[in-house]
Amino acid sequence: MTQILLYTDTISEGYVILITGLLIVFGALVTLALFFNYGLPLMLYVYKIITKGKDKKISEIKVKGDSGFTGEISAVIGAAVHMYLSEQHDNESGILTIKQVKKAYSPWSSKIYGIQNRL
Repeated sequence: MTQILLYTDTISEGYVILITGLLIVFGALVTLALFFNYGLPLMLYVYKIITKGKDKKISEIKVKGDSGFTGEISAVIGAAVHMYLSEQHDNESGILTIKQVKKAYSPWSSKIYGIQNRL
């Protein structure tokens, strides 16, 4: 039974890890740069083709109003939102009381059982 022992120097392993890491990081940066330069405009162009919409100006957009939505309905919605938000918070007194608690003796915190007990 023969064994082949490969001797790898720790410095050469470090260089392999360094080069691999640098290639991964710079490869990712180049990929992101290419995506932002060419991918996003391409995706926007495809989106424009899919939606078949030409660029519209704000003055060309018509606002459709609901004639059934009156001021009374708006007031009821506003009152309901106000009541919901106001009941979420409790009214606290703002007084903070701190009581000191006496702890029972614990040998874990005692200094007499130190690490360097010499007999």
